[in-house]
Parts: sequence; C-alpha cells; structure tokens
Amino acid sequence: MPHEIEPHDFWQEIHQPGTFAASGPFSGFYPAELADGRQIRLPIRPLPDGQHALASLIINQASFAVVEVLAEDLARRLSAFSPDVVVGLPTLGLTLAAAVARHLGHSRYVPLGTSRKFWYEDRLSVPLSSITTPDQVKRLYVDPRMLPLLKNRRVALVDDVISSGSSILAGLSLLRSIDVEPIAIGAAMLQSDRWHSTLESCGVDWWNQVCGAVCTPRLTKIKDGYWSL
Repeated sequence: MPHEIEPHDFWQEIHQPGTFAASGPFSGFYPAELADGRQIRLPIRPLPDGQHALASLIINQASFAVVEVLAEDLARRLSAFSPDVVVGLPTLGLTLAAAVARHLGHSRYVPLGTSRKFWYEDRLSVPLSSITTPDQVKRLYVDPRMLPLLKNRRVALVDDVISSGSSILAGLSLLRSIDVEPIAIGAAMLQSDRWHSTLESCGVDWWNQVCGAVCTPRLTKIKDGYWSL
C-alpha cells in the first residue's frame, strides 16, 4: 500500500493490524494503533524547531466509521469509572463527547462552550487557549442551566486530543469552580507526553484516570523521515 495519500484521505479508514510497520521510520503518516492492533493513518505535522513532529488528528474531518470506532473504544475505557455524565470540551471535543456518551448508554451529554450566550454568567467561565490556536485566548463557559446535571454526579471530561494539556486544565478549572471533580478524563488521542506536567500542576494524581483510544509519540526527524524515540 502506498505511503503517499492526499490530505483529505486521512482519518477515513480503519486498517487491520499489521497493515503498516509500527517501528518506523515514518514518512507522510504515522500508523496509530488501537488496543486491538487496528491502525489509523495520521498525518505527520512538523514542529517549528524543524527537528521534531507530531501525529495529528482532526476528528471532525474523520469518517463516521472512524469516529465511531474511536468513541466506542474510549467509552469502553471510561466505563470502568462508571460515569453518570460526559462533559465535552469545545470545539472538536464535542464531536467525540456526544458519541462517547451515546456508546455509554447515556441519553445526553453536557457541552462546554466558548460562545457567550446572553444568559451565561462570567463567574462560570475560565480562560481557554489551544495548541492549535495559540494566539487566541477565549473563555470557556458552562451553561448555568446545565449545573443540575453536574452536581453530585460522576463526571467524565472528554476532549478530542490531549497535547499540551491546556484545554483539559481549563476544563478541570471550570468544573472545580462549581465544586465538580471529574472521576476520569478521556480523549481520542493522547499526543506525546507534554500534557503530563500540566496535569501534575493540578495537584491531583491523574495517571490512572486519563484514557486515550490511541497514544502517539513525539517524532524526531532523521534522513529517511521520522523516528519515534
């Protein structure tokens, strides 16, 4: 199977275990693996330093089949925590959170938002930045009408990708401001380990409470492409 694919062809297909070599070097894409060995081709995004890169996932560009597989896998992992409600982080995390809640058997989920509706309250918001839009600082809001769905409930906080951890940190901060402490955090992809130090700053040991359908490393550039070191 050729290694060169068009940008719009990424995230469209789940491949059988062993379709692509998982050991590297990688050129053009990184084959992320699910727990059962099935693979998803993710484009490699070079970092500004010119020496490293990351595998990228944009879930709202993925095929419905891929979204369903990622959501089902994450729901299975989160089910061990018996969540009562799934809270989704904007923007791309909402696509995943809704599907995860459905796979958990829930009838709804609670979306957080960055668009301030006229009935929102500033006290129910925190600053939010993202690694994909580092120059844009928004505010993350919880709809005050949703508070009864969160109080005294077992909450799972879901985003599409955990990379730097800044979005998850904002979500945790917002939920803590209303006295809600999530029992688990989930994402379709855990991207490298940069988020570890961010969650450590929360003062809570999250290592056994963070779930990802796939995990991808930081890649190092070599002559023939990229290598996972």
